[in-house]
Amino acid sequence: MHALDWHLVNSPHVEALPARLLRPRARANADARALALATWCLRRKSDGRFLATYDGQRLHALRHGLAREPGIGDAVAAIEAAGTPGGPPLPLAGLEDRLAALGLDASYGEDTGLALVPEPSRLEFAGFDRFRRPLWLREPAARAWRRMQRAARADGIVLDAISGYRSHAYQLGIFERKLARGQTMPEILAVNAAPGYSEHHGGLAMDIGTPGEPPAEESFEATPAFAWLRERAGDFGFRMSYPRGNPHGISYEPWHWCWRPAAPDDASPANA
Repeated sequence: MHALDWHLVNSPHVEALPARLLRPRARANADARALALATWCLRRKSDGRFLATYDGQRLHALRHGLAREPGIGDAVAAIEAAGTPGGPPLPLAGLEDRLAALGLDASYGEDTGLALVPEPSRLEFAGFDRFRRPLWLREPAARAWRRMQRAARADGIVLDAISGYRSHAYQLGIFERKLARGQTMPEILAVNAAPGYSEHHGGLAMDIGTPGEPPAEESFEATPAFAWLRERAGDFGFRMSYPRGNPHGISYEPWHWCWRPAAPDDASPANA
């Protein structure tokens, strides 16, 4: 499997990643042997735990109780169905219950002007982020990011990815962890869109940084990397989603950029 062909196969509860990407991280000998023989590794989306490997014919459990794990059959079916990029997005079933658990409902979208964002059924490997984690984006955004990164490097600017695609479950985990640390819901919503409403869910948005600069800090706007993005990112279809005074109530995020090709008559500042 060539790196440019690596992709993530998505299903409602479980996602499948190329086993080759995970082999260097295997700690136990049994896991290393399983990954060496597998094509895919299945991971639970709610907490990121690896559940099983799959070689195209059979599953090898990495955790006890695999038979009781919800979504394994759906994940295997998704692997078999995932051909070319651009497949149908996943259904939004269950999202209302997740929002209700946080005390949110449909009025959140109405109040902020943010739309529900379904998860893609397939995402493409776009390289590694700053933390050496695989970066997953939808195919057009992945290609645009690689081109933009090369162009910046040619101009003496280093851009690195902080994060790309995030599942609804991952976003919910962000809220749960911040609430557990004592943050209030208004404080969290000022910097994080509610689960289901983040642009990261769609695989077109990413947080961008540069070496030596802390991730996701407003100080990024003072860097040559940000100046380069302001001037050149639009050439590659990327636009800053949350400028100062944006209508969604999200704090200024100079690091957050979303791939959205401009319409021929679109000369306005970019909003996602």
